[in-house]
Amino acid sequence: MIEPGKTMVLTISRTAPQGAYLSDGEQDVLLPAKQVPEGAKAGDELEVYIYRDSKDRLISTVNRPLIRLHEVSRLRVKEMTRIGAFLDMGLERDLLLPFHEMTKKPETGDEVLVAMYTDKSGRLCATEKVYKYLKADAPYNKDDEVTGTLYEVSRNFGAFVAVDDLYSGLVPAREFGNEAEPGDTVVCRVTSVQEDGRLNLSLRKKAYLQMNDDADRIFDMIAWDGHIPFTDKATPELIKEKTGLSKAAFKRAVGHLLKAGKIYIKEDGIYERDKD
Repeated sequence: MIEPGKTMVLTISRTAPQGAYLSDGEQDVLLPAKQVPEGAKAGDELEVYIYRDSKDRLISTVNRPLIRLHEVSRLRVKEMTRIGAFLDMGLERDLLLPFHEMTKKPETGDEVLVAMYTDKSGRLCATEKVYKYLKADAPYNKDDEVTGTLYEVSRNFGAFVAVDDLYSGLVPAREFGNEAEPGDTVVCRVTSVQEDGRLNLSLRKKAYLQMNDDADRIFDMIAWDGHIPFTDKATPELIKEKTGLSKAAFKRAVGHLLKAGKIYIKEDGIYERDKD
C-alpha cells in the first residue's frame, strides 16, 4: 500500500510526458517529470517519498524530507495562519501544525519539535504532543547528564522532555519548579530508568553539588536589596514561589551561606552580612 509520509522503493510501471508512474504492484503514484532520473525506464526501481500535493493527490519525490510519518524532528515555522503554523519539511509542500496540536504558540522563524501523523481525513499533519512518538530505549544510565527539549508541562505529572529529541523523559512534578517552558532546551540528570526504558529526570544536580549553585542563587537575591523578607521557616509554597527551590533545598543553601559567614538571619528575613 502506498502511504503518504513514508519513503518507499517503487517500480516504474510506465512513463508519460508528466513524469513516471511508480507502482507497488497494486497502486500507481506519479513522480513529476523534473524529478525522473535521466535514463530511467519501465522496470527500474526508485526510492521515493510519498506525500500529497496542493490538490490533495498522492505524489512522490526523490527529494529527502526533513520528517517522515511517526518520526520526531525539528522544523522551522514558515508562516502563521488562521488554522495553524506551516512548517518547512524540505519539500515543495509545507506541513501544517494545527493550533489544537500546539503546546505553545510559535512565531514565524521559530524551530519547533514535532512528530508527523495522519489526521482523520488522511492528510499529513504535525503535532507538538510527541510523547507517543518518542523512543524508550535511550542509551543512558542513572546519574548521566543528558540534553533535550522540554515539550509539554503537566501540573499532575511534571515536565515532559525529549532527550536528544528522540527519547522519552519526565521531570516529575515534585522536581519541577517552572525553571523552563515548552520549547526550551534543558540539561538534566537521569535519576532512574523505568522498566519500560523511559527516563526519570531532574533539572538539578546531586544535592551536594546543587547546594553550591543554590547558595549562589539565594545570595544573589539577598545582595540585590540587602535582604529577602522571609526565612527558612516560611511555607514551602512561598519559598517555591519566590526562589523556585524546595524548602529542603532552600534550607541547605541558607545553611551553607551561614557557615560561610555571608548572611545572618532575623525574624523578618535573611540579610547580607557587611563585608567589613
